[in-house]
Amino acid sequence: MKCLVVIAHPLQDSLCASLSRLVVDALVADGHEVETESLYTDDFQPALSAGERSSYYDVGGYDDEAVRAQLARLSAAQALVLVFPTWWFGFPAMLKGWFDRVWAPGHAYHHASDLGAIRPALLGLRRTIAITTLGSPWWVDWLLLRRPVRRVLASALLGTCAPQCRLDLLSLYRAERVERSRLERFERRILARLRRLH
Repeated sequence: MKCLVVIAHPLQDSLCASLSRLVVDALVADGHEVETESLYTDDFQPALSAGERSSYYDVGGYDDEAVRAQLARLSAAQALVLVFPTWWFGFPAMLKGWFDRVWAPGHAYHHASDLGAIRPALLGLRRTIAITTLGSPWWVDWLLLRRPVRRVLASALLGTCAPQCRLDLLSLYRAERVERSRLERFERRILARLRRLH
């Protein structure tokens, strides 16, 4: 499959960086075609520009000049792997900015002529695996906040832009003090999900 791996962590020695290397190595070893975007390393600019926002409804289309390469990689992807920390039970600003600028009209979705419900455009995207680390215990995410990251990915993004895409969310809780055996179990879960890509 054509796989796009998007990494959103500012530290090169972070747990997310280590997990992203595990992901890329496994995908390459399985024969997938892999593109990577390390948003911090690539100095991606997350802020939606005035020109980009004002062009959302232009007849001429979205002003995609600054993000054309990212748009092409997303449009071509059959599988998307996101590796990121969950901060304050949401996406890092860098990843949120990637969604804002790259999941754009005319590329990830199409506006309805009457400004009603949008129509999906990422019709080739079949699988998304989101791998995230959290400092909190599982019950805060599941019971108190009802998994906000999963809800946004499943409903707001994939549900509208790629409704045929299957989502797997793998969350490592209490990641700031994870013992080696628990980390190894989590890594095995990641590898098992990656092996199901086809």
